[in-house]
Amino acid sequence: MDLTTLTYIVVGLTFGLYILIAILSRAGSTSEFYVAGAHIHPVANGMATAADWMSAASFISMAGMIAFMGYGGSVFLMGWTGGYVLLAMLLAPYLRKFGKFTVPEFIGERFYSKTARLVAVVCLVVASLTYVIGQMKGIGVAFSRFLEVPYEAGLLTGMGIVFFYAVLGGMKGITYTQIAQYCVLIFAYTIPAIFISLNLTGVAIPQLGLGSTLAGSETYLLDKLDQIVRDTGFDQYTTAVQESRLNMFVYTLSLMLGTAGLPHVIIRFFTVPKVSDARISAGWALVFIALLYTTAPAVGAMARYNLIKTIEPEAGQPLAYEARPDWFRNWETTGLLQFEDKNGDGLIRYVADPVENEMVKVDRDIIVLANPEIARLPNWVIALVAAGGLAAALSTAAGLLLAISSAISHDVLKGVFVPGIDEKQELLASRLAMAGTVLLAGFLGLNPPDFAAGTVAMAFGLAASSIFPALMMGIFSRSMNREGAIAGMIAGLSVTLLYVFQHRGILFVPGTEFLGGLPPNWFFGIEPNAFGAVGALVNFAVATLVASRTSQPPASVQSLVDNIRVPG
Repeated sequence: MDLTTLTYIVVGLTFGLYILIAILSRAGSTSEFYVAGAHIHPVANGMATAADWMSAASFISMAGMIAFMGYGGSVFLMGWTGGYVLLAMLLAPYLRKFGKFTVPEFIGERFYSKTARLVAVVCLVVASLTYVIGQMKGIGVAFSRFLEVPYEAGLLTGMGIVFFYAVLGGMKGITYTQIAQYCVLIFAYTIPAIFISLNLTGVAIPQLGLGSTLAGSETYLLDKLDQIVRDTGFDQYTTAVQESRLNMFVYTLSLMLGTAGLPHVIIRFFTVPKVSDARISAGWALVFIALLYTTAPAVGAMARYNLIKTIEPEAGQPLAYEARPDWFRNWETTGLLQFEDKNGDGLIRYVADPVENEMVKVDRDIIVLANPEIARLPNWVIALVAAGGLAAALSTAAGLLLAISSAISHDVLKGVFVPGIDEKQELLASRLAMAGTVLLAGFLGLNPPDFAAGTVAMAFGLAASSIFPALMMGIFSRSMNREGAIAGMIAGLSVTLLYVFQHRGILFVPGTEFLGGLPPNWFFGIEPNAFGAVGALVNFAVATLVASRTSQPPASVQSLVDNIRVPG
């Protein structure tokens, strides 16, 4: 059976499963729509959380980042997993004990202010919309290749699927759908990795194959990869850092804080029956996430090795363009892989020097999806990878869209403007908000600002600089008042957005004309995607300063803070 037909069958069956689950688990109340009635078992919630977490950035883009950045790509592994430790220890159980539906609702009640609640909604929407753009990019990339449709058509199809099961089932439907999606994506990620590890090293476990010798050789895989990467003029794979060690440290910290501050992740811990289940869920989520995250470095390294060896089978002997393999031709049709014969010799020159490099575009987001084709794996494996990539993108997109629509319907509409709305009207408003959010996310996904992991990293920085500090101070500081929290969130979000906009040329900083404007990464060499940690420090500092100059919170609020942290 040809690849296209097989892919349609596999993807169609998985989509049919997701829609069936949505129909069977239709939400009938606001509690089921927002938090699945708070009846999800912690192990099931851990699996759903893992699927919610392992987005297109994790499945499609992270290994691509590692493939091209080498050691420098480890910031994503350390930051995204380390953030779960912060979430499990410092936030999840306390927020679950508070017993509300959304993050803005906690901030509004803790800081006794509708204004604080609205500011939190703005922070949530900005971070979540940025995040969902990355998912839409992943959906478009996967569809454009494997279903042989344009990027825009793939994106619209994915929007339709998410719209159906997210609007119909709410958190209840999304939770059970995400459990199914986790099973699909983890098999789709690990099975090709096992095949490729066996082919290259003779070791079936990819995590061990990464540190093993090549089959029939005494040379270690990573040593050989370092050599061929150096031969093409790139940085050594195992020692390359991202910009600087300071930037890597701040980048990792930003991803950690962003992980602990992302509302669509936090809201998952409102779905379990008991406070203790929130910690258990986080622990199980880490186990399920680790299955993919410990495999990703092996996938990245082996993909980079196969990519270079396919284009240049022997050192100094590049492949003729006319003899390029089928996978190369297939991805050329998507526009995500492009060759330009600069010297007219008909050979493919893939080197670091941009003047000589003829592989003018190798989109990092194609690496995981192209990897099975490059390794010449069976068609059913390639089709399974397509289904896994779509499952990863759809699962996270659904969680993000729910977080945004819940904030609009529950926090803005019912919480501020129409407090007397009944449950039936609120449920209708939630579904209408979800529909509008899907349309907006799809529109933004047509012109994503970056590759999937880069866009997602930006979202983490925005969450780290705005939401995380407010939650931490709301739980652990009796003296933090509404004025401080509001000022801190605005300052943290603003300084991070300004740094991003200035870097991208959207904003010119007055007074820097004599410098020709501020250079990229002007603040100690820190990238915009890593600036969230700096924004978080600004948030903490501004909030503390303002709180110290204004009145203390009411006694009832201080008592509430104490009660949140009391076990029971």
